[in-house]
Amino acid sequence: MSETEALETHLQELRRGTAVLACLRLLENPGYGYGLLEELSARGFETDANTLYPLLRRLEKQGHLTSEWNTDEARPRKFYRTSTAGSRLAAALTHDFHAIAAAIDALPGATQEQED
Repeated sequence: MSETEALETHLQELRRGTAVLACLRLLENPGYGYGLLEELSARGFETDANTLYPLLRRLEKQGHLTSEWNTDEARPRKFYRTSTAGSRLAAALTHDFHAIAAAIDALPGATQEQED
């Protein structure tokens, strides 16, 4: 495996771990799958549909998201929204994320510039 491939693999793992938190926070305002994919991408969370849709279903099953179908348009869309339990989870994950980021920043070599 090349250095570039290894980096991409590790970045993908890191991003996958933040996808739940990003979705919960973004879905404080109702959104549908494809729109969420675009918003995640625009905000630097590259996620594909094969990752996002199972994640949304899992979060809904766990009670962290609610959903409803909008049939007002020609094509029905399922809109998701963060539930009260999901908001509590997002707050806890955000707190932990900040704690982890601070711990990483305190590690030796954290200020080292990435070589191009």
